[in-house]
Amino acid sequence: MQRTAHFVLYARSNQLDRARLGIVAAKRFAPRAVTRNTIKRVTRELFRQSTLPAIDCIVRLSQPVNSKSGPATTAALKAELRRELAQLLGSQAVKTPSPQPGSR
Repeated sequence: MQRTAHFVLYARSNQLDRARLGIVAAKRFAPRAVTRNTIKRVTRELFRQSTLPAIDCIVRLSQPVNSKSGPATTAALKAELRRELAQLLGSQAVKTPSPQPGSR
């Protein structure tokens, strides 16, 4: 389990040849559907761009991202969500082994 300011990532290996993604964006943390859909869209986009091993990932929204009184989404909110999700998914990315000194 890994955590950022707004998200929690649960990851476990699977027996498939690819990674799978689940997204939980609760209404109590993102009261507007537009915001929840933005979170899901950004998460899926970053997941597709990541090089992940055969794992099952669940990304869960764990803190409120905005309120009903404010705007549904802003460029600043999208940038912050993208940064946090990239950090979480990047932590699970396949690490290519670096060449050992002296080996060719």
